[in-house]
Amino acid sequence: MTTAADVPSREAQAAETEFDMVDRLLRRRHSCRAFSSTPVPHETLTSLLDSAQRTASWCNVQPWQVVVTSGTATERFSSALLTAVMGGSVDPDIPAPTEYRGAYKARRRESGLGLYSSLGIPPDDHEARTKQTLENFRFFGAPHVLVIHSEAALGPYAHVDVGGYIANLLLAAEALGLAAIPQAAIAMQSSLVHEHFGLGADRVVVAAISLGYEAEHPANVFRTDRADLAEVVTWVSS
Repeated sequence: MTTAADVPSREAQAAETEFDMVDRLLRRRHSCRAFSSTPVPHETLTSLLDSAQRTASWCNVQPWQVVVTSGTATERFSSALLTAVMGGSVDPDIPAPTEYRGAYKARRRESGLGLYSSLGIPPDDHEARTKQTLENFRFFGAPHVLVIHSEAALGPYAHVDVGGYIANLLLAAEALGLAAIPQAAIAMQSSLVHEHFGLGADRVVVAAISLGYEAEHPANVFRTDRADLAEVVTWVSS
């Protein structure tokens, strides 16, 4: 016999539905590597940024600042980046990983091989790999780039907060039908980014996000997988 206690409350049902929605968005979201040139309406960009602004941060300092490019501003930024990259520039505000070991190395390698395979690029075709790498600085054809920076004095915890902001922004973008890809590659050109946008020495370039609408392309068929919980979670009960 079913009792009232066995029937989920309306609040519980609503929470389950909301969880299912978030879970679906998380599983559907992916890094887009080929965009349509169609610009995103300003109102949609505003809604996206307003939603991401709800991100939690230490002491509610909200350390993120965002530069959003559109139109010819995106093209000029891409041109400047490509010039710097072709000149051999690498100058990040945040040091890159010193090395990838164990599972991290394996995941990174699997991700790269999977992407190149989807594009029909063999492992030994270094020219084609380099050409694909340069697409990072063309923003994969995206009409908008979001450069995200924080205040240097706030230190690494601000970078953690910015990571949360980026994650929420990516999820909100998926919910709005937008495509996006977070890019550390652009942060590897921090000196150029500082100069191009007039960012002071007190700012840290954390990352960038290319944003727009997804185009049909082999690169967008590729998906990365995720580690099993047993690899990343330690349960402590006593």
